[in-house]
Parts: sequence; C-alpha cells; structure tokens
Amino acid sequence: MPLYRPPSEGSNLIIQATLGCSFNQCSFCSMYKSKEYKARSIAEIFTDIDQAAQGWLEAGRVFLADGDALALPTADLLKILEKLAATFPKLTRVSCYATPSNLLRKKPEELSMLRQAGLNLLYFGIETGDRDLLKKITKGATPRSLHEALHKAKDAKIKISATVILGIGGSEHWQSHIDGTVALLNSAPATYLSTLQLFLDHEVQQEFAEKFGEPFHPQDDHAILLEQKRLIAGLNPPNQVIFRSNHASNALALAGNLPKDRKRLLAQIDTVLNGGAGMRPRHIRGL
Repeated sequence: MPLYRPPSEGSNLIIQATLGCSFNQCSFCSMYKSKEYKARSIAEIFTDIDQAAQGWLEAGRVFLADGDALALPTADLLKILEKLAATFPKLTRVSCYATPSNLLRKKPEELSMLRQAGLNLLYFGIETGDRDLLKKITKGATPRSLHEALHKAKDAKIKISATVILGIGGSEHWQSHIDGTVALLNSAPATYLSTLQLFLDHEVQQEFAEKFGEPFHPQDDHAILLEQKRLIAGLNPPNQVIFRSNHASNALALAGNLPKDRKRLLAQIDTVLNGGAGMRPRHIRGL
C-alpha cells in the first residue's frame, strides 16, 4: 500500500507486478511518493496469482499494478501473461499503466508478442498536449513522444485508455493546455479517453509550485467546465473514442462517444454552466 488503480478496474483482480513507479517525477502526482520502485520477482508474482486463484478462479480481468508494469522486461511480462492465461480459464483482459518512455522503449515486435499473450489494454496518462506545460509538470514527455507512443500501441493492436487532467495549466495556460491536447488527440489514436480534475495532495504542492516556475492560479469549477467544453468541442479523433469523466475528482460526470455524442455532452455542460443541477458536491470528490 498505497495501491492505486483506474476506476474501471475496481471490480477486477489486481496483481502487483511492480511496486511504485519507475519514473515518479511528475510534479502533480503523489501516488507513489512513499514508495521506492521495485520490480517484484517472478516467484513472488506467481505466488500471488496462485493464491488469488484459490478464491477467484473465475476472474475474467486482471490489472497489473503498480505505476507501470510495462517497465518490466518483455520476457518477464510474457511469463506473467502466460501464467495468468494458464491459471484463469475465463480471462479476457489484462491491463496495466504505461508511461510514455516505457511504451517507447518496447520494440514493435515486443508489443505484438505482449498483445498476443493477452496484454490488450494500457492506461496512458497524456495529462496535456501542450509542450511547455509538459515541461512545467515534469512529465518526461513531449507532444511528439506522446504521439509516437500512441501510434506504437495502435500498430500493435493494443487498446489505449488515455487520461487528460483538467486544470493542469491553471488560469494562465488553460487555453493552450486544451488546444494542445485537442491537437494531439486529433492526430493520435485512443480507444478510451477520460478527464480527471487537478487535485494536488499537500505533500506535492511545494514541488509542483517550484517546478511550475511561475505563480500557479487554480481553476474554479466554472473554469474547469469551460475547459471541458473546449476539449469536447474541438475533438475530432481519427477513430471513435469512448469518453468518460466519471473519475471521483471531476466536478461533472459525463459519458458518451466522440464525436457522435458531442452535441449532447456540450448541452449537458451548458446546462450546468447556466445554473442547472449536476455538479458533483466537493465533499465527495477526491483521487
């Protein structure tokens, strides 16, 4: 502990292949600040899989934790995937987080082998498509590297669930944040797209401020909804994207397909902006 997983993995089996995050320098993220990165041994992982099977042999979906199991050598990942397939007869999906650098380090043939062995979904934090903001939040990526990583996954037929953080540019950079993100998503494929809302734990607030390099003025809920509106209005992705803003941090929960449901989603945002109901109360929001 602490153990983090995407909202859609809440009812699925979680196997810890690594502890922590191999990068762990994103200034906005407090998830693994208390952990030192470690790749667990194959023996430890296999033991966990066998123990899990004793109580949940019918598990159909598995999430490999922690922050980026894709950091493991491909040979080790293949062993884990083969063990999962041999252990759980109803297994249909294996997923994990993927940092841009770890995805780019894998050769195309390695990704294809992982896909054939059962790794068919990667959770990929874009955060923003704006070059300057990526530097300010020490993401360790550029718009170009994000673009290349997304296309690399697509070529291997691995689905991508991408996330964008609303509010990451503050009040000064929100338009360039959204416009850069729209440009990236309109040129690179994602199967799923989710928005989160910036939430800085106390332990990372100073680091975030120092690395940002200028005064940061947070967006209020009204401004966050304007960001969401600008994002949805501008998206015209190369393939249909399943869109969600159901993460607990969001002020407004939305769901639909883009671009098909664009008008409906924009209308929902306008209703709330004009004083209608639908805003999630602050006391139930969080990471």
